[in-house]
Amino acid sequence: MMPQPKNGAGAPLSFTLAHSPQGLRLCKTRHPDGTERSYDDAKHFNLAPACFADLHGLEALLRDLAARPDTCVLRGAIADRNRVHGVRRLLHPDRVTGALPTIAPALRAWVATDHDSLHAPPGLDLHDLRACAETARATLPGAFRVAGCIFAATAGHTFKAGIRMRGWFLLERPLSSADVRRWLAGVSIDHSTLRDAQPIYTAAPRFIGAADPLPDRFIRLPGRARVPVPPPDALAPPSPLPKPRAAPGNMNSQYAATRFAALLREAARGDGERHPRILWAACRVGEMIAAGELGRGLATQALIDAAELSGSANATKTVVDGISIGEGA
Repeated sequence: MMPQPKNGAGAPLSFTLAHSPQGLRLCKTRHPDGTERSYDDAKHFNLAPACFADLHGLEALLRDLAARPDTCVLRGAIADRNRVHGVRRLLHPDRVTGALPTIAPALRAWVATDHDSLHAPPGLDLHDLRACAETARATLPGAFRVAGCIFAATAGHTFKAGIRMRGWFLLERPLSSADVRRWLAGVSIDHSTLRDAQPIYTAAPRFIGAADPLPDRFIRLPGRARVPVPPPDALAPPSPLPKPRAAPGNMNSQYAATRFAALLREAARGDGERHPRILWAACRVGEMIAAGELGRGLATQALIDAAELSGSANATKTVVDGISIGEGA
């Protein structure tokens, strides 16, 4: 069962605000010479929950956050309301310092899809946020394409190639981070923002000596109130491969090597549906990494190399996503 936060801050229609008490900038800054300064390296935050009732309330909250350059959003919930000031974003205990988690996994009835450098069709005006948002929404699974949503232009939009926007959708039932990542595995978005402790930068960029070329960075697309969600069985973790009973002479390392070699062969196959097969193999490798049977770095690269032999165009992304799922990250 998923651990529950102690302060009830895991409401499905809510997220956690992470505010820099030092006033560090959690937005990008663009200078007159065209150079861009990235986010400050904030390590400690004050945490607070923020709730909303519907898409209208979410939009109002996001517009408010756009003007707060020292604050970002976390998908996860506050783990302990007695530890919310000057804390790090920890989803797991810190084995070096002994610091306890400050963020707890949460079931959320919303998802933010980060579209970074999405190909813009010829003739598309990047200043036309409605057209850009409709183009981005069309790349998502069918259930999203008919749902009402809010899109916000991120800092690089109009300055860098492609569409750079973040979509916000409400879901018909709450999902865990792992559920959402399994659902959207293989979809061309930045999957890091689907994780519980990953910052979602909501502040608008700051412009020095110039005005923002987008006076309004938000656009709302019409559609049904919430995105239909696949049934629980469809989002359940893949069944792990059966493990052999303990054998005399400590055969675990030999078994792990044999099993890993079989997974590499499976990922390298060029026939049939490549993506589901590679994702399945990556999930199994992730489970082996979590069990201490494989080293993450070498196993990941070996599986990517094998997957590329299959002719997959998204081998690296699929392998990384699948290993993360298998590890339970």
